[in-house]
Amino acid sequence: MSNSQKILDSFSIKDTLNPKIWEHPENPDDAVMIPKVRKALLLIAEKFIDYLGDEVFVEDIHLTGSLANYNWSEFSDFDLHVIVDLQQYENQSELYKELFNLKKQVFNDKHDIRIFGYDVELYAQDAEETHYSSGVYSVMNGEWISEPKKFKNKIDRELLKKKIESWSEKIDTAISEGNDLEKIKEKLKDYRKSGLEKDGEMSYENLVFKFLRRSGHIEKLFNNANKEIDKELSIETRIEE
Repeated sequence: MSNSQKILDSFSIKDTLNPKIWEHPENPDDAVMIPKVRKALLLIAEKFIDYLGDEVFVEDIHLTGSLANYNWSEFSDFDLHVIVDLQQYENQSELYKELFNLKKQVFNDKHDIRIFGYDVELYAQDAEETHYSSGVYSVMNGEWISEPKKFKNKIDRELLKKKIESWSEKIDTAISEGNDLEKIKEKLKDYRKSGLEKDGEMSYENLVFKFLRRSGHIEKLFNNANKEIDKELSIETRIEE
């Protein structure tokens, strides 16, 4: 089976939550996180909070994404959100938001943390930030913030393939022709956001984004965009100009 087909198959909906993570996974009304998993996630979150800085007041710690829902697969990760009220920093809230985003990237790059083979990805989320996942679990309090619901939308695989092929071609062409890669990045970000706002996690836009991330296209896009910036700022280019 090709890697592309494996990724497409991963978008299927499961009958239960992931049994490695949840007790009573067949029913979200009764489902609670397995204690040893919760303990591990709290310990990881604590390390991340320490890395953010002693002055951070944390409101909650959430698990969201596919491992808190019915669309989990071998490509899933623990999407662990540390909820911070940025208003505590008053007129410096935007500055702290940028700082926490930077620290998140550095922390995730420096660490390779896994539970049952799934990567653990940390994120500092503003308490006021809109989140579109239907499955959100408070790891801190051991209860659902938003119970997962079975997705009713049936995926048109052929339509999804066409959308994936279109975006893959856009990215490959932009890289090979040296087009404005930052512009492509922003378009892809807006494309995904519009899908999440309209149809949630199983929107075609979000599934296209997930496919491109799992196939390596997004990593290639970002790496080449960084190379373009490095080239523009390098002293050899500036001397020639």
